[in-house]
Amino acid sequence: MSILRAEGVTRSVLLPSEETLTILTGVDLVVDPGDRISVVGRSGSGKSTLLNLLGLIDAPTTGEILFDEQPVRALSSARRDRLRGASIGFVFQQFNLLPGRTALENVMTPLLYEPGAGFWRRRAIATRMLENVGLGHRLDSTPDKLSGGEQQRVAIARALVRRPRLILADEPTGALDLGTGQSVMELLERVADDTDAALVTITHDVAVAARSTRHYRLDAGHLRSVDEMVVAP
Repeated sequence: MSILRAEGVTRSVLLPSEETLTILTGVDLVVDPGDRISVVGRSGSGKSTLLNLLGLIDAPTTGEILFDEQPVRALSSARRDRLRGASIGFVFQQFNLLPGRTALENVMTPLLYEPGAGFWRRRAIATRMLENVGLGHRLDSTPDKLSGGEQQRVAIARALVRRPRLILADEPTGALDLGTGQSVMELLERVADDTDAALVTITHDVAVAARSTRHYRLDAGHLRSVDEMVVAP
């Protein structure tokens, strides 16, 4: 059974001039457990809009998003928020760490919404996740005391601390140098492998995209499989 399915998804917005701007057109995508998917596209092609739809942050104008084969549109706002918090992990290009909070406190934050033992053991769980990403010695460091690569690893630890089934990475290496970026991708893939999570990476970097097993291009709002385009006669 798929984790997430997009069927004929479109997204459009009404401009102040009352003209309609179409951002996504007829997007179809199936995400299964363990998938490694990359989406490339130029700036303004709709990548961030697509990520918000896949992450249940936004709703399509037409078409359907299904999670565990259940239409997301039918869920209440509260149930959708709980589903996103429990099952989807976001890795943002700009990290979005809480300033003034330690690495440990940043990673503990998602566990404040964890039921039962996950809530009460949040410090131990967050500590173990930071150790997994090689930052066991930086638990008490605030973001301003961390390098760019260390901040990204904290962001990854925070995204994965609830063991999400779907990981959405938005330009995860965009702010990093080549060597650090490669290390971050290796780390992200390794931790995802541990839980058989699906990993969807939005990127403009062809080297990052090449690490995936399924490749898509977003162009003028249309999502196309690069793999199918390559093998087509």
